[in-house]
Amino acid sequence: MTDTDRAGALRHDWTRDEVEALFALDFPELIHRAQVAHRANFDAREVQLSTLLSIKTGACPEDCAYCPQSIRFETELDREELLPTDHVVDAAKRAKAAGATRFCMGAAWRSPKDKDLAKVIEMVEAVKAQGLETCVTLGMLKARQAEALAAAGLDYYNHNLDTSPEYYEQIISTRTYQDRLDTLDHVRDAGLKVCCGGIVGMGEQPGDRAEMLRQLANLPEHPQSVPINNLVQVEGTPLAGTDPIDALDFVRTIAVAKIMMPASYVRLAAGREAMSEAVQTLCLLAGANSIFYGDELLTTANPAHRADLALLDKLGMRPEASPKYTDLAPGQAPCAERAPQAERA
Repeated sequence: MTDTDRAGALRHDWTRDEVEALFALDFPELIHRAQVAHRANFDAREVQLSTLLSIKTGACPEDCAYCPQSIRFETELDREELLPTDHVVDAAKRAKAAGATRFCMGAAWRSPKDKDLAKVIEMVEAVKAQGLETCVTLGMLKARQAEALAAAGLDYYNHNLDTSPEYYEQIISTRTYQDRLDTLDHVRDAGLKVCCGGIVGMGEQPGDRAEMLRQLANLPEHPQSVPINNLVQVEGTPLAGTDPIDALDFVRTIAVAKIMMPASYVRLAAGREAMSEAVQTLCLLAGANSIFYGDELLTTANPAHRADLALLDKLGMRPEASPKYTDLAPGQAPCAERAPQAERA
């Protein structure tokens, strides 16, 4: 291990060979390196809890092969119009009472219309008033839309890369990889914090996972939040029936993400419903320190919150009491100097 690895220093110049070498490490060494990187930046006993609500469900014109909300697939998903703000606020209050510190709102749009964005801004302001961090995922954004969300006090914008550039066209044809990068540019330029990760288990090769993480780590700023999703297969979508990723390969992906982006939250996101407590524990040991918390993720099931709290208690871990990057100035990236250190806890 190099001194740079030990210090958990941030890099934006990872090569494909370096990332693949991390994936090839013996499992004990990989987990050790991930723990060293994690503990240099966070209290390893704490896990940040986020709750996700679908504020507009179904009828999306995109053709993302993993998504039951696409209008192109027959998934028996009920379509719902944009929820009223009071409904969203009630859900946010329940999430906070259950221990969540961040409330995420997702709408199935290719990109929001200005009239719809105005309604989302109303929701953001109302949820912020409850004392929660806010995050939205609305599809592609124009620069002025990102600026409007930032002016409303939005904390995070989620826009995943999903997979590697090489495998991307096997998954989505209705927007390009560059479209995604352009939205991330607009979000960063507006001073919003970035939530950006991807999905594994979509039939990709190991090299695609390495390249996805390389793309994320080599962005101008590391995303403050990096969700790693394990594909939830839904009947009627093109990826239903895909061979799932091996559980330990999923853990490896978490560990490599933490080594490459040590000051970022790495979120154990979709797919936890199918994971045993043992696999989830390995993910937490590999540096995952954020989870989606609640009974549902947009349109798929998620472990009940009481089970999550029981697992953390069993492991001697606890929910993070307050978000660490709330006070980052616009345009500030996470780094070891500003991140919480284990010894401060």
